[in-house]
Amino acid sequence: AKIMSALPQQKAERLYTTEEYLTFEREAEERHEYLDGVLYAMAGESPAHGDISTNIIIALGSQLKDRPCRIRTKDTKVFSGSLLLAQSRQSRKGLFSYPDIVVVCEEPRYLEHHCDVLVNPQVLIEVLSDSTEAFDRGAKFIRYRAALASLTDYILVWQDVPLIEHFISQADGNWLMVTVIGLDASLDIASLDVTLLLSDVYRLIEFPTNESGLEEEGELA
Repeated sequence: AKIMSALPQQKAERLYTTEEYLTFEREAEERHEYLDGVLYAMAGESPAHGDISTNIIIALGSQLKDRPCRIRTKDTKVFSGSLLLAQSRQSRKGLFSYPDIVVVCEEPRYLEHHCDVLVNPQVLIEVLSDSTEAFDRGAKFIRYRAALASLTDYILVWQDVPLIEHFISQADGNWLMVTVIGLDASLDIASLDVTLLLSDVYRLIEFPTNESGLEEEGELA
């Protein structure tokens, strides 16, 4: 995810309804995510974050160009929650998020006539940042799993290590986690029938330690 302003610092002390949030957000100069009435301001991305996101879009786009799949980037809002409650406009329940990359292969469905809040993503990809990692792994993924029946894959991409965590929806309702590590590795997204080479994902990225950085930082110890 993009770097947020001191997550989970909220925009104001008050709670917003979904109607108030959407009205405010459509006129705001900066983006905000929304969780159960609270607004979270989002800040700009790091150079590595931008490069990785662009690399993934290029890799996906080249493989999906002859398919009816759309790739949306960081300005697409996704709603996770009760559509009935959200459409009542006075609810304060639900998550409005801006995933780094969204893939939808069915006809896009939207929360309302503005057509700016997607409700049927198939694949969501987040490039992790220190300030948002806990949110991406925790509250967001909980809401995605509970509310998005269309979601088949949730993918977390590390910035400072060539490592991707791939969560895959299973027929029994559970999620399988697959981790791929190293610039010579590849990630298969079976639901899209595409493969991401980590050497492509991390093109132009300079890592702060050795290639893996895992032993020195003890990430997988």
